[in-house]
Amino acid sequence: MKKLLLSIALMATVLSGYAADGKLHVSGKLTGLSGKIYVVTADLAAGRAASRDSFNLTGDAFDFTINLNKVTMVYVYNPSTGSEDQNKSFTIVGVPGEDVTINGDLSTRYDIDGSKFYHQYHEADIMMENAQKEMTEFTKTCQDRIEKGESQDSVEAYYNSKLPELQTKYTNTILDFVKAHPDYEASASLVINFDDYSSMQKLVDLLSPEVKNGRMKDFYTYCLDRAKAQQEKAENAAKAQAIGIEAHDFILNDIHGKPLKLSSLRGKYVILDFWGSWCGWCIKGMPQMKEYYAKYKGKFEILGVDCNDTEAKWKAAVAKHQLPWLHVANGTGANDVTQIYGIQGFPTKILVDPKGKIAKVVEGEDPAFYTYLDSIFGKK
Repeated sequence: MKKLLLSIALMATVLSGYAADGKLHVSGKLTGLSGKIYVVTADLAAGRAASRDSFNLTGDAFDFTINLNKVTMVYVYNPSTGSEDQNKSFTIVGVPGEDVTINGDLSTRYDIDGSKFYHQYHEADIMMENAQKEMTEFTKTCQDRIEKGESQDSVEAYYNSKLPELQTKYTNTILDFVKAHPDYEASASLVINFDDYSSMQKLVDLLSPEVKNGRMKDFYTYCLDRAKAQQEKAENAAKAQAIGIEAHDFILNDIHGKPLKLSSLRGKYVILDFWGSWCGWCIKGMPQMKEYYAKYKGKFEILGVDCNDTEAKWKAAVAKHQLPWLHVANGTGANDVTQIYGIQGFPTKILVDPKGKIAKVVEGEDPAFYTYLDSIFGKK
């Protein structure tokens, strides 16, 4: 089984399902595991782990049983390496009352098989492995071109030109499998390999009535609901961050506890920087922000919008990193500016022009943002 079978973003989340009590028996042998393993299931609705267990290994072999009362994503990893080491972990769809065997090498490939559900799952897994080959080889080709000295812009343009076709082929391969196996419960589990609501709904529509209304129903329903919510959020963000529209005005308390209104800065460029002291990439980007703030002193203002921090941590971070620009703390409810602007990741920088119009939006630490500032305020 290739490690890409399950979406990494959902690696430790539960997809609610079957309501009856049950157990899942897991056994196998995986080169790369040693000592002890942790087994974690999570209750997504509650936003916490549903259970945590640990089991001793015999060499690289394991044999354990966990209690399950619903279809669950089960995450297994070596505690010595931590959950971030993907070569020391694996994830499976856990189904109550079933037996699953997992054998192979964690760093290369392994197979999942077992009782009825997992025998179906094995067929789906092989299909996924083949479906991913072309995409994997394409990505490697692009990486090789960069390593050989080709410009990142050139490779990125090539990547973006070919990616839609490969993604469509990948999606159709999965849908064709479900079309051929509508009565497989494992077909329902394949929704996790899609990010978009439309593809997920197409997959669900192909399922037989028995599978669609059976114990996998809450499994795929959660995926659909989550994808739909993300789609709506992305659509709202696109509207709120559209280039050329007027930036939504707001009033938030600054670092001295006094109200500061965005429109009071009208007449100059303003960078809205959505950040937090907890955000590693936000902090890593601060030196370059300070460099450009000094480089074009007086030509633009930065308004840092601190998010998801306590007041103490916010103020401590501003002092520690000596951030010389304006700062406000994000509000709640109707004053939650991250909701108003559809912020989906941190850091996010929104450049507002002197007329109060949105000129540029960049999510993450992207050098292109500073290239853009150079194009407006001067040459390097």
